[in-house]
Amino acid sequence: MKTNTWKTYALWILGTEAVGGLSGWLTRKGADLYARTVSKPPLSPPSMVFPIVWSALFALMGVSAARVWQAPPSPERSRGLGLFGTQLAFNFFWSIIFFNAQAYGLALIWLAVLWALILWMLLTFRKVDKWAAWLQVPYLLWVSFAAYLNFGVWALN
Repeated sequence: MKTNTWKTYALWILGTEAVGGLSGWLTRKGADLYARTVSKPPLSPPSMVFPIVWSALFALMGVSAARVWQAPPSPERSRGLGLFGTQLAFNFFWSIIFFNAQAYGLALIWLAVLWALILWMLLTFRKVDKWAAWLQVPYLLWVSFAAYLNFGVWALN
């Protein structure tokens, strides 16, 4: 276990939240336009739900990555952290594709790749730290729901 555990957790959580916050900031106008003009599928939550859910998910993602970071060095640890960064980048750009470009079909394909990356990361994290893997389950479930919403928006618009 590495020293300064709380600092490690703080850095991973803040870094992950920063990626989500920047994505939200960059897509705020597109998200506002989306909320006002786009036909949405059944079960679409109110717009205010998304930042709350994503903040919680980014925090869980940060805790999960911190746990893996603190594990003894191994190929699985390195692979898992690499996948974490890759899926986080895919997450970041999905919002831009969906909200700013309004390319709903491309966003759906992008989201399918993101879902596969999250699953791969989760399975890799499981080899390093089982709790780190479990902390990713809500994220995988939410992205599954997001895929339903993305498909619905693409089909309706």
